[in-house]
Amino acid sequence: MITRRAFHFALPALAPALALQACATPPTSSAVTAIDCHAHVFLRSLPMPDRRRAPSGYDAPLDAYLAQLDAHGMSHGVLVQPSFLGTDNRFLLQALAAQPRRLRGIAVLPPETPETELQDMDRQGVVGLRLNLVGLPTPDFQSTVWQRCLGHLRRLDWQVEVHREAALLQAVLDPLLDAGVRVVVDHFGRPDALLGVDDPGFRHLLELGSSRRVWVKLSGAYRNGLDGRGQEIALAAMPLLKDRFGLDRLVWGSD
Repeated sequence: MITRRAFHFALPALAPALALQACATPPTSSAVTAIDCHAHVFLRSLPMPDRRRAPSGYDAPLDAYLAQLDAHGMSHGVLVQPSFLGTDNRFLLQALAAQPRRLRGIAVLPPETPETELQDMDRQGVVGLRLNLVGLPTPDFQSTVWQRCLGHLRRLDWQVEVHREAALLQAVLDPLLDAGVRVVVDHFGRPDALLGVDDPGFRHLLELGSSRRVWVKLSGAYRNGLDGRGQEIALAAMPLLKDRFGLDRLVWGSD
């Protein structure tokens, strides 16, 4: 059974261009050395509309995250709004304000958010909207409110980040691509724990590689199954994703 730690060491062997080389000292310039494309910062003291999803017993403060980046020679990071904080992005925006050259953010917002508010967040370092749809119904992307929202995102050149089980991905990805936005799929596309890479939803995701408008995050492998199964599925998915998407459409995140 492969451990979570062993899995992360195996990734660079499968995809050399994605290898995140550790170095003895943190970066000293603004040059990009490596980017952690999926991480969260939060405090237990923050208001949490959805405590069911919240981790218990620890904080994830910004200074600890920056220290982790430094320890591994990583110059930049992308902070993703945690689902348990809902649409209150204030802590995320504070983190971006503290490190405007080093960090970018992915916000969680309702589709009726005014374009002026999105523009303001864009100036603060937000570059995308996250849809964490696990356990939730698929939005009606053909509705007036969603069509207006997607138009705002397209004009801002924001990405739409999708966290959804593979079996339900097509109903989300196809209308987003039809709307002309760029899409980032979280956590290997969340293939089914029993079907693995034979999951028809994961196979549909592979077909979208040729569109060149979809990226896949190599992150959160443990979410794809218990007792090491998730890591095994992720390792099986890697060569398929590499073949269909190319390394320039695969991004790594520490989660």
